[in-house]
Amino acid sequence: MINSRTKLRPAITRGSRPRNYKVANGRTVIEFSGNAGQVRDAFHTEIHKYLVRGEEHWANASDLQIPAALAPVVAGVNTLHNFHKKPLHGVSKRVPMSSVLGPDATGSDGSHALVPGDFRVIYNINSVYSQGFRGEGTTIAVVGRTNFDETDVNEYRGLFDAGFGPLTITLNGPDPGIVSFGEQVEATLDVTWSGAIAPAATINFVLSASTDTTDGVDLSELYIVDNNAGDVMTESFGQCELAFSSSQAIAISHLAEQAAAEGITYMVSTGDTGASGCDDLGENVGSGQVSSNMLSATPFNVAVGGTLFNEHGQPSLYWNSTNSSDLHSAKGYIPENAWNETCTSGCSDFPPPLAAGGGGVSMFFGKPSWQAGVTGIPSDGARDQPDVSFTAAAHDGYLLCVAGSCQEGGLFIILGTSASAPSFAGVMALVDQKMGGAGSPQRQGQGNYVLYKLAATENFSQCNGSKTTGPPAASCIFNDITSGNIAVPGQTGYGTSSGKYQATVGYDLASGLGSVNVANLVNNWASVSFNSTITNLDLTPKINIVHGQSVTVTASVTNSSGNPGPTGDITLLSGSASGQRLDTLPLTASAVSLPTQHLAGGSYDVIAHYSGDKTFAASDSARVPPRWPCKPQISTVALSEQPIFLMASR
Repeated sequence: MINSRTKLRPAITRGSRPRNYKVANGRTVIEFSGNAGQVRDAFHTEIHKYLVRGEEHWANASDLQIPAALAPVVAGVNTLHNFHKKPLHGVSKRVPMSSVLGPDATGSDGSHALVPGDFRVIYNINSVYSQGFRGEGTTIAVVGRTNFDETDVNEYRGLFDAGFGPLTITLNGPDPGIVSFGEQVEATLDVTWSGAIAPAATINFVLSASTDTTDGVDLSELYIVDNNAGDVMTESFGQCELAFSSSQAIAISHLAEQAAAEGITYMVSTGDTGASGCDDLGENVGSGQVSSNMLSATPFNVAVGGTLFNEHGQPSLYWNSTNSSDLHSAKGYIPENAWNETCTSGCSDFPPPLAAGGGGVSMFFGKPSWQAGVTGIPSDGARDQPDVSFTAAAHDGYLLCVAGSCQEGGLFIILGTSASAPSFAGVMALVDQKMGGAGSPQRQGQGNYVLYKLAATENFSQCNGSKTTGPPAASCIFNDITSGNIAVPGQTGYGTSSGKYQATVGYDLASGLGSVNVANLVNNWASVSFNSTITNLDLTPKINIVHGQSVTVTASVTNSSGNPGPTGDITLLSGSASGQRLDTLPLTASAVSLPTQHLAGGSYDVIAHYSGDKTFAASDSARVPPRWPCKPQISTVALSEQPIFLMASR
């Protein structure tokens, strides 16, 4: 831990330190690279190859020792292994278009396949489009570690009227190409469905290759946050909390906190194996361990779970016998249960035996201030997930063009919260645009501050999304899921009412606050009241600054009456709220008076962005125009008062 504004000097001897290192803009991560010998000399551990479940992996053979020069400021090393996080989806075999796009193409079990038009009807999005809100001006950053075929996305958009906004691929390092079919599915799914829900948004797919010591997912997360690369961020990977140390949990949380401080709304899938997040989707029986997804467990992201449509044997009530011009056939809202398609005998490959929505109680993070005020929230003192849910089941899976399938007359059906999270990212892009009014979209940061306050006003007796006698009331924002559970085979209590976890009225660990009526959510977002704030910024000095020179940041955040009270951080940005992030500084008694050495050379304005808290609204300072005459090389790097983590790069 760091007790003061600390300076890191490259004091490790040349022969023992990793070859290259870079301090991230947030000053809580240092990326380094080097060969196995340099890692051994610097951290006093060897890198060995291991065979685990038939797969070869690289990992450190013993606990690391932090070099003496770094020990005062470094909390730990993020990873030195390639046990990578899992993509959270399942995929069917390729099916002919005619079998899933024919009029009322109903499976023998009453199942259908979702196209974007179905999703828009079921969750009431079309009226938002009619108001002119399609995500224009917003950017959704997608976390990726494999490339994909853009032709698949364009084919899908043409077939299903599924988006027309710009699609960009941002390479962070070397292009890994298409790593595997499963990884290609994940990348294509996230890009396709985030854009399908926010059809005018820019989709920025950030791609980082995995290395022998670091997951590309981690590198892409860091790039997005470090470069302020999106208004909304979506991630569809996971690994259970039991696989992490407390220092790794802190590192993950700090990066998510930086995203929130920048105003980025960060969606993460909760997982596809119920409360047993350590298990693999294709296993027949789980381990019995109860552990939720680490990546979705932080207090600074929106955790998106899964539901299952329940046509209760009467699909004609919910699906038309003919398709519309965009090939959708859904009539309206369909009753939903907690997603659980688990199986103990005679199981099929799709859905797999452990298919169920992720959820649970964090073993690392305490109850966030915003997770309160709603019926059903457990009094467990812990961060609970999910926060919200969307359909994720194979029963009515998401259709997708992958690996040229649509050009050859075929589609794939996808299940998983990997589809739910990017879909909710699309919804948040609509919120951002709506909140910006006639101007630029307005970032919302940690969306749970608003989601839980809106849920606290719901009359859940009128908003039961699981009842089969009629839809929730037209005024409901949340479709409250009150039926089902996410217990999986191998868990204690599986198949009984004690299985973890059960859906109930209000909030629950199976579906969170439920799914959403998107139009009502977007239109009521601004109804949540926060106390307005005023952010002030000054920099000393402001002229004739040498690049890398220490500049004192003096800032304050007050309420509209000029009184202190706001908590959290301010983020220095270049030019505007969507500009390059320069630094993030903690508020103490609603103020900052700290040095920074992170103002890069050039001529630009600086603003301070305050992202808000449970009581106070976000605000931006006036622009301050410092000037730099030159950009010399520097050898001293200022670090933050947060713990510093090392991350192996390439």
